[in-house]
Amino acid sequence: MSQYLEISQEIRALGQEAEGAVKPYFERIEEICDRNTEKVLAAFAKNRVSDNLFAGTTGYGYDDYGRDTLDRIYADIFGAEAALVRIGFVNGTHALSCAMFSAVKTGDTVLSVTGPAYDTLQNTITGDYCGSMKQYGIGYRQVDLKDGAPDYAAIAEAAQDPTVKLVFIQRSRGYAVRKTLSCAEIGKICATVRAAGSQAAIMVDNCYGEFTEEIEPTQVGADLIAGSLIKNPGGGLAPTGGYIAGRADLVENASYRLTAPGIGGECGCTMGQNRLLYQGLFMAPHTTAQALKTAIFCAEVMERLGYEVSPRAEEPRYDIIQTIAFGAPDPLRRFCEGIQAGAPGDSFVTPEPWAMPGYEDEVIMAAGAFVQGSSIELSADAPMREPYVCYMQGGLTYSSGKAGILLAAERIRKSK
Repeated sequence: MSQYLEISQEIRALGQEAEGAVKPYFERIEEICDRNTEKVLAAFAKNRVSDNLFAGTTGYGYDDYGRDTLDRIYADIFGAEAALVRIGFVNGTHALSCAMFSAVKTGDTVLSVTGPAYDTLQNTITGDYCGSMKQYGIGYRQVDLKDGAPDYAAIAEAAQDPTVKLVFIQRSRGYAVRKTLSCAEIGKICATVRAAGSQAAIMVDNCYGEFTEEIEPTQVGADLIAGSLIKNPGGGLAPTGGYIAGRADLVENASYRLTAPGIGGECGCTMGQNRLLYQGLFMAPHTTAQALKTAIFCAEVMERLGYEVSPRAEEPRYDIIQTIAFGAPDPLRRFCEGIQAGAPGDSFVTPEPWAMPGYEDEVIMAAGAFVQGSSIELSADAPMREPYVCYMQGGLTYSSGKAGILLAAERIRKSK
């Protein structure tokens, strides 16, 4: 059999053994994919999707029926009252920032109950930048995780602060070394906040978690969720954008933050991108399943090479991220080089650490994607700090993802 990629027989054999070990775990992934595909199809049918909705608008974007119908579809899929799906969101942080400002004003407090927010979002909350919450006089409190899990007693106590108007939950791990929260855990946090007598809006950073379970945070008590279209819900086809879904009043408030007070979601042309947003959402459950399989395979391979992984191959998954603790900078760099070599674009370049905007430490990032920065496509990134943990995610197809992981393992093997 022809060998198209430079992967040794030793690593190919390792890959075959690992794949044989993890195939039983793929069955649950397929079950979730089937259920979520039904959910998406039902929402498309309910909202009478037809090809006339794929046409784009220009200028102000008034009466963009494709855009407005997509909002309703997202709301149905996420069990929400309303949604705002826009290519005008430049990234997930932008969508999250608009969502957070929907619930707070000067004198209010944001309570983060899962430790610090993701690196880039910290600038929105406590950064010394024009327009940050800190500059608007919005306070911030934080409840850290206890032994890697939500500290429900501390959350209940903190939520009783009458100035707390927004309780913030980060579903995924971000650049923290902790487990991702399940919707069941998120539901328990929501119940804890309400039992404490708080009427604060509860918001979830849903990035990386969409379609990894059969339900979403808005179906277990969250008032608002937000995320990026170049992650799970874009299915690898959305060229840019983000979404917000949840309580109708909060979504409306967020739309004023995106555009301007009084304009909100009624403006915003789609410039011919509707078809990709619809098609990407249609593909999203399947593409997310492919990324999950890639992550499970990666966990098994890297653990067999002697590295600590989280989650392990057999553990439940609530986002598409796989972490590998390398303990030193060299194997981390070699892993990223291999992932880059397995990319459909820019496979010939070598990733180097650099000072990315919004991050405290230098970050190394491997990503040769069709959409720049897309996390649903195979990619790997890591802050260059101890314990040198790499965050691998994505894989539009399991076959291509598997090849990327084997190339990464090969680079590590050669460096030893």
